[in-house]
Amino acid sequence: MTATTNIDITTAPADGVLLTDEAAGKVKALLESEGRDDLALRVAVQPGGCSGLRYQLFFDERQLDGDVRKDFGGVGVVTDRMSAPYLMGATIDFVDTIEKQGFTIDNPNATGSCACGDSFH
Repeated sequence: MTATTNIDITTAPADGVLLTDEAAGKVKALLESEGRDDLALRVAVQPGGCSGLRYQLFFDERQLDGDVRKDFGGVGVVTDRMSAPYLMGATIDFVDTIEKQGFTIDNPNATGSCACGDSFH
């Protein structure tokens, strides 16, 4: 059975990323399993991949100059100042279906992506 997530993209913040309830719940569960409450989900854009840029999602305890930080139900999401323009209005979701499990990023700034979906431009 496939769970459907209804997201009103028009409410996505223009100054950062939006974390869906499903993604926030998964991040919170991962942090709890690690026994850490001092980490935030860092979302970054780095050069690489087939299309030129690729996403990185990882837990980070650092706070860098210029970071954009948002809170989603107790889950901190941090974006560095270089990545922020590439991620404005992007929606991060978590899917768990028979075909696919993991975080997905719907980015209105991406003009194209590779077939594997791992990189964009």
